[in-house]
Amino acid sequence: MKHTFNNCAGALSLLTLALFVHPQAWGQSSGWYVGGNAGRTGAEIDDPRITSGLQARGFSTTSIDDRDRSTGFKLYGGYQFNPHLAVEGGYFDLGKFGYTAFGANALGVPGTLDGEMRVRGLNLDLVGTLPLTGKLSALGRVGLNYAKANDRFVGSGSIIQNSTASKSQANVKYGVGLNYAFNDALNMRLEVERYRVNDAIGNKGDIDMVSVGLVYRFGGPAPQPMQRAAAPEPVFVAPPAPAPVVVQAPPPAPVAPAVVPPTRVSLSAESLFGFDASTVKPEGRADLDKFARDLASANYQTVTVEGHTDRLGSDSYNQKLSEQRATAVKNYLVTSGKLDGSKISAVGKGETMPVTKPGDCKGTKRTAALVACLQPDRRVDVEVTGTR
Repeated sequence: MKHTFNNCAGALSLLTLALFVHPQAWGQSSGWYVGGNAGRTGAEIDDPRITSGLQARGFSTTSIDDRDRSTGFKLYGGYQFNPHLAVEGGYFDLGKFGYTAFGANALGVPGTLDGEMRVRGLNLDLVGTLPLTGKLSALGRVGLNYAKANDRFVGSGSIIQNSTASKSQANVKYGVGLNYAFNDALNMRLEVERYRVNDAIGNKGDIDMVSVGLVYRFGGPAPQPMQRAAAPEPVFVAPPAPAPVVVQAPPPAPVAPAVVPPTRVSLSAESLFGFDASTVKPEGRADLDKFARDLASANYQTVTVEGHTDRLGSDSYNQKLSEQRATAVKNYLVTSGKLDGSKISAVGKGETMPVTKPGDCKGTKRTAALVACLQPDRRVDVEVTGTR
């Protein structure tokens, strides 16, 4: 049998792009996951080789009935190192393929030959992820499969044969697909994969599988209720009182404007951004629009935007995420809020200034309870100074 599939070079291109293009973190950043897929498999039966093999034994072939479609499945588990790279291993069953060849010997006595092959095995893949939207991403995979092919041949009539054979061998495999995240824990996958397989009688080829399945990620944060940021209190400037007119008196000395104590507003990161993301969500835009309107009518001097994260993740990753979120808020206030960009600064504090106390949230492993407990630490603080 031979097995064919379209060129899968696109899988390598997608994997390379996912490893080197580094947009802001998407979805689950790291951790273990398990999943399962099921779908249709396909192979192309090598009819010319079957015909020539029978002719070498003195049989002519009148027709061949191919069974080149089957049902397959795979079960797998993996570890997500970061938003773009994971390693995945599992078990697959590509189903059964076969044929029935009809012919006759040199004397014209009819006969048939039935051939059947079943393929099962193990695989280990490197999986690259390329985010497309907040929930949808593209997948590319490349790896090894260790497949066992079990062959069986049964003849009838003038074709006398009853034999079995098996062979196990490692080969390459490729694949591409799409992943949709219903939430941080449950994803759906649609995949097209190509398995290189050697059967037990010397044939080499490819078997295709188109499948759909579900993925469960361990340690994903529990859904958090939407928290509306407290409306900032704008700094208003009282109108100056008219200077009294005094006959033959010197004008009053100018009075320096009084400095108003800084006003500090804390905005929840969950209300502004997606999990581990720095793109302002529609819900967050509404809060920032109101803040910008109130601030535009005040005589403010400086606005400092500070990004903060919780302690989960590495220091460098949290520092970069806090800087990106602070910059995203500043850019929004300038572009959409029409505020003076020269008066606004953005700075990332990382995990250095938590709101929670050391004993409040125990543990170091990412769990739903720990993520929920550390929610106050994930925020953006805005400090405004002005005069009146």
